[in-house]
Amino acid sequence: MLMRVFLKDLEYLLTYDLNKIDNTDFAQSSINILKDAVKQGAIGLKIYKNLGLNLKDSKGNRVKVDDPRLSPIWNTCGELNIPVLIHSGEPSPFFDPIDKFNERWLHARQKPGSFRPSDKYPSFNTVMKEQYNMFKNHPNTTFINAHMGWMANNLDELEKHLDSLPNVYTEIGAVIGELGRQPRRARQFFIDYQDRIMFGKDTYKKSEFDVYFRVLESKDEYFDYYRKRHGLWKMYGLNLPDEVLKKLYYKNALKLFPSIDISLFE
Repeated sequence: MLMRVFLKDLEYLLTYDLNKIDNTDFAQSSINILKDAVKQGAIGLKIYKNLGLNLKDSKGNRVKVDDPRLSPIWNTCGELNIPVLIHSGEPSPFFDPIDKFNERWLHARQKPGSFRPSDKYPSFNTVMKEQYNMFKNHPNTTFINAHMGWMANNLDELEKHLDSLPNVYTEIGAVIGELGRQPRRARQFFIDYQDRIMFGKDTYKKSEFDVYFRVLESKDEYFDYYRKRHGLWKMYGLNLPDEVLKKLYYKNALKLFPSIDISLFE
């Protein structure tokens, strides 16, 4: 229930139409919109995954995640002390050839439009590098790298990412399948970075929440994930300590979004 309340509050995140990036007044207009939105109660900014993938400027060029034309937005968020929740790219297998070696082959069969072929999109590493540059170039702005930056399947790399970027947090939406198949490694990661991770979820389906809770809180072994195309493997519980769970579920969110009514969690 705590998480459902938190996700409802995050509906007060502002979103942007970045298609106007070439307008001469884009920077100032963006700043004005941000300041006005915060006055009206916005508690953060949400950037969708079209940035870096298929968002193009008036000349038909792909707008990179670290495009300098967007810097006024990130800088203003830092000045206003509001976090930027950003979803960049897709899981790395979505950029790979669709063959027997791709562990998301079932996803490709059921949802082919989710994949990013190299003749139409930049590589996974290109998008991730651009995002990293953007984080690093704006150290005074707090970023929430959604979906564990699509590095839940490579926690060693995510550790390096967080260690080098003290202004970056992350969240676990849509990656519980990656965590549940490496319970010992993931448990240690959550303990080591307990102040930098938040709970995230893309839907409100109770059956899906039950799987999240089971992975995070239990010692259960060898149980199913709720959507086969996300992973054909079995899941295991992390059995996280209570204090880590509290930070994951709400304490870290309250730190980044102090305007949320704390009584909702008491």
